[in-house]
Amino acid sequence: MKNIAIITARSGSKGLPDKNIRPLNGIPLLAYNIKAALESGMFDTVMVSTDSEKYAEIARSYGAEVPFLRSAETSSDTASSMSAVREVIARYKEMGKEFDRLCILQPTVPLCDAEDLIEGFRFMDKIGARNLISVCETEHPIQWCVPHSEDMSVAPAASNPEWFKRRQDLPKFYRQNGAFSIIDAQKVMDPDYVMELDQCHAFIMSPMKSVDIDTILDFEYAAAILKLKEKQF
Repeated sequence: MKNIAIITARSGSKGLPDKNIRPLNGIPLLAYNIKAALESGMFDTVMVSTDSEKYAEIARSYGAEVPFLRSAETSSDTASSMSAVREVIARYKEMGKEFDRLCILQPTVPLCDAEDLIEGFRFMDKIGARNLISVCETEHPIQWCVPHSEDMSVAPAASNPEWFKRRQDLPKFYRQNGAFSIIDAQKVMDPDYVMELDQCHAFIMSPMKSVDIDTILDFEYAAAILKLKEKQF
């Protein structure tokens, strides 16, 4: 099977300007995804989908392909990441290259590494899944969550006996961590495509590797984890 890694790195972040190339411990954020994809050896092509030539130059310097920039239609604030992915697959087809599976990686989850990608593909092949999404355990039991109400009453949650249970006595729940997803490269080209939930499975990642960077605090947290890992080895 031929696999392509598509790293989605649109410019124009409003919360943190140029977030996707902001240095994390001295390395541009998007470079972490590139390094993980290349080191995994799981991909025939590792490319960065971006609307910025500046981002493209940085991506190429770390070994990724950027044969074209995103169109205006797939670069707007309202454009979906799936429209950018379809554009990538279509453009590569025009170039004579087709793929069986695509892996979408997000620069905002930089601690996902080559080992995660390798194990994700192995798990997918072992169970015969068509689609895979990365997840991590929820930070707190969902049974402890309070529904929003006008007076923020906890009564609806507290009426559930599980509200009073210890964490270790409650079942585990997992959430999408945004690190990566693997899907059928041909089926995704259907504009009405919806991921087949009965053919989609979850790959569990460590919460420590699931930091999703949106704020400067997230940046500092990810940097601290990286420094901690350096000390351990």
